[in-house]
Amino acid sequence: MGKLFGTDGVRGHANTELTPEIAFNLGRAGTYVLTKENHHAPRILIGMDTRISCDMLESALAAGMCSLGATVYCAGIIPTPGIAYLVRKYNFDAGVVISASHNPFEDNGIKFFNSEGYKLPDQLENEIEDIIFNSLDKLPRPSGALVGAKILREEALDDYIDFLESTLKGEKLTGLTVVMDCANGATYEAAPVVFDRLGASISILHNEPDGVNINLNCGSTHMESLIEYVKENKVDLGMAFDGDGDRCLLCDAEGNFIDGDEVLSILGNYMKEEGTLSNDTIVGTVMSNLGLFIMGEKLGINIEKTAVGDRYVLEKMIEHGYSLGGEQSGHIVILEHNTTGDGIVTALQIAAIMKKTGKSLKELNTFMKKLPQITVNARVGNDKKSGYKDNLKINDAINGLSEKYKSNGRVLIRPSGTEPVIRVMIEGENIEELTKDAHHLAELIQSELN
Repeated sequence: MGKLFGTDGVRGHANTELTPEIAFNLGRAGTYVLTKENHHAPRILIGMDTRISCDMLESALAAGMCSLGATVYCAGIIPTPGIAYLVRKYNFDAGVVISASHNPFEDNGIKFFNSEGYKLPDQLENEIEDIIFNSLDKLPRPSGALVGAKILREEALDDYIDFLESTLKGEKLTGLTVVMDCANGATYEAAPVVFDRLGASISILHNEPDGVNINLNCGSTHMESLIEYVKENKVDLGMAFDGDGDRCLLCDAEGNFIDGDEVLSILGNYMKEEGTLSNDTIVGTVMSNLGLFIMGEKLGINIEKTAVGDRYVLEKMIEHGYSLGGEQSGHIVILEHNTTGDGIVTALQIAAIMKKTGKSLKELNTFMKKLPQITVNARVGNDKKSGYKDNLKINDAINGLSEKYKSNGRVLIRPSGTEPVIRVMIEGENIEELTKDAHHLAELIQSELN
């Protein structure tokens, strides 16, 4: 696979790129790096989404951890943020999630959390990689009674659902009608249960996972069926989760799509009024719509930006004591509640604001005006994604478009950290012109680098 870690853990085609052997090695090296300062046997929690390959990878990962003396607790199918929360609740040494988020079922991934429920910084991931490539045979191999064991943690999902309910602090959602698209993924049990407990009238789409239908024409990357349902059934709020449940996108009662930037604007302004928006700041990314920054200037909210990836958003939040951040894709981090993006928490908080204010989501979503923004993917092999920087034809095209849009927009080229694509994003005023230019540039990148 070359370099193992991307922007969100290790990902690849299950059993050909991300193999059981790699999972075993990640289990050994990850356990060592995250628990080497311990004075007790490691205790690690594993969760996963609904992909058919998760059982295979869980077995290999757990075996690697047990070979280093860890006791491995298996939470089963549970959203990624559930592991981030439960690692802290159970006072475990680390947590691991087996998921490829919004990717198709053929892919899978492995991402680590430390004992405080945070994703690992680059230096720890680099240390794990270095051990795997250079010194794996030097790691200890305890024997006898010191070999680790695997234990099923049956109450994990229930404990996470209790936590989700607690984030509304006794408030109820009685009277709200909601529909949720669970992407046939990790939220398929937790999301319906918590909204039902809180009194909302719920409808559910795509919550019958079979191992191969995760994200298949559903979830946060394919919201067509959700939007159609909302339009036809007079629902107050539509929500779509991704495969592992760490992000959520919404639509209002008229079926209007609400992205992560708009969610941040609604949450940020409400939190500012409530006095809970630390330093009156929202943390976004380089992909955040310019409309979010314009809104911030008008309404006295500082908008910081980071590289793409919710862990980079979180790092800046922690460094400066900010309370809210996120991405256009729907990763929303509310540090009062969790240490990573949590799609169900996001949906609950928006629903609670609707309930408390008596306003519809459309009425709440008036703070920012999105500039037209087009993102087109150029499919490029993982080993060629940085090649655009040295290609004269590509750079001439990028510079020409940057000059064209400098007064009322921007051009951003970003190799994906999780997929074999380079993302071409152009922002401006004329949607037809943006679309034409973005597709032309993506086609050029694709033809030049393949």
